[in-house]
Amino acid sequence: MKQLEVYFNEIKAGILTEKHPGIGYSFQYCKDYLDSPMPPISATLPKRTDAFYSEHLFPFFSNMIPEGANRRVICRSLKIDEQDFFGLLEAMADRDFIGAVNVRRITNDWNKELSFFSCGRI
Repeated sequence: MKQLEVYFNEIKAGILTEKHPGIGYSFQYCKDYLDSPMPPISATLPKRTDAFYSEHLFPFFSNMIPEGANRRVICRSLKIDEQDFFGLLEAMADRDFIGAVNVRRITNDWNKELSFFSCGRI
């Protein structure tokens, strides 16, 4: 299982999880974000307490990664399969994405525990 923190305008909005490589994804909003006046990160992921589940990476997140020649160059240089969308998103984490939404790696076990408690069980 892999996880990434999702931020909206530098405010932690939730946790994106890949349960198994290439299949089984969830997105869970953090309670603090749900209680805030901040908007949902996407119209396709409205604010709610229940997690969103999908067999494939949510289109909102897959649209954050490069396409075409740019994807090929990045994947070759980072030795990532071009079809590993979560792996590519993870490799690009902590960098500047276009728009208000950004993803970041969960850097250590202590942060993982905090994510678990602040976003609920995933």
